[in-house]
Amino acid sequence: MGSFGIRDLTREFGVTARTIRHYEEIGLLSPERRGQTRVYSPADFTRLKLILRGKRLGLSLEESRQIIQMYDPAAGNRPQLERLLARLREQRDALLARRRDLDAMLRELEGAEAGCLAALEQQARAARPAASTRKRSLR
Repeated sequence: MGSFGIRDLTREFGVTARTIRHYEEIGLLSPERRGQTRVYSPADFTRLKLILRGKRLGLSLEESRQIIQMYDPAAGNRPQLERLLARLREQRDALLARRRDLDAMLRELEGAEAGCLAALEQQARAARPAASTRKRSLR
């Protein structure tokens, strides 16, 4: 794996050049410059992959930065993995709580919908005899 241009990264990861430049501006990526051209290293490629994965998992950019910066090749990545694991568990718990809230809301909506349908049916039944009585009186 050599170096990458911004187009390579946009094609590989399905993000815009603007997104990549934003990550560069906030210090998440640090490409070399060759004139006006940005040249991204394999480390930048991996960082971008990790940043985008973190986003999909619900991590903020700052959380991703902190976790990525914890990596120390000399000491291994145990602290980094433990921090990521803790954050993933927090995110899972938050999503499960949201799911419970959404399930409760759906049950409430279904109850309200059933109530509306029942009321409409009751009104339709009440209107039927009145309509047939009117038809008979018109004859």
